[in-house]
Amino acid sequence: MTHLPIDISQPFYRTFPLPCPYVEGRMEQRVFTVLASGDSAPLFDLLSRAGFRRSLNTVYQPSCPECEACVPVRILAHDFTPGRSFRRVLRANSDLRAKLLPAHATREQYNLFSRYLKSRHSDGEMANMSWEQYLAFAEDSPAETFIAEFRDPDSRGISESESEGELLAACIIDDLSDGLSAVYSFFDPQEERRGLGNFMLLWLVEKARNMGLSHVYPGYWIANCQKMSYKTRFHPLERLTKGGWKPFTSE
Repeated sequence: MTHLPIDISQPFYRTFPLPCPYVEGRMEQRVFTVLASGDSAPLFDLLSRAGFRRSLNTVYQPSCPECEACVPVRILAHDFTPGRSFRRVLRANSDLRAKLLPAHATREQYNLFSRYLKSRHSDGEMANMSWEQYLAFAEDSPAETFIAEFRDPDSRGISESESEGELLAACIIDDLSDGLSAVYSFFDPQEERRGLGNFMLLWLVEKARNMGLSHVYPGYWIANCQKMSYKTRFHPLERLTKGGWKPFTSE
């Protein structure tokens, strides 16, 4: 577990060991705390910069006695320049209309979220999340949280929101003092050719830069984990070590 730079009276707890969803044959444990909304925003900001991640109002960090595979990483927004493959992703999605909205869950988002999970993560713990659970997932936050929606303006629906175009992707985002944290992103699995996961991260980097923020926090990286490998393509990248944030190397 990362040592925090100040003393905190907030109680922390450790989960029971469970099978790791990322590294076969290993057990996972987490250190976590529950933050109330309102005056906990400064503490949440500090914990986020110390390598913690958020789910609802719970802030957690892997703390496995025999494993340190999960590495917090962050993108240096001001120094990032998209390479050739990322420029192709940007061109492929130049027709989409992006909008940054308050963290208000909608049924349209939930339907897309459910399709994404059933297609990409059907064996995960979130696969059967109900509407009520998604509502809390999107809105129950100790931080200032937004949802970015990405729509195809040429594909019109019936409802008021769909009149702006079909919702193809969305990302739940926490606003930190030094950057934007991608809490969770999801997209239409039938639009995989667009590279929407990478596109949303590229959009976040540009948004952070325009807001005068220095970092984008995409979560943890794990060596030899295919689901995490895309994060190392976003250079320059930093990783959190016992000595603080350092330039990323996979060794």
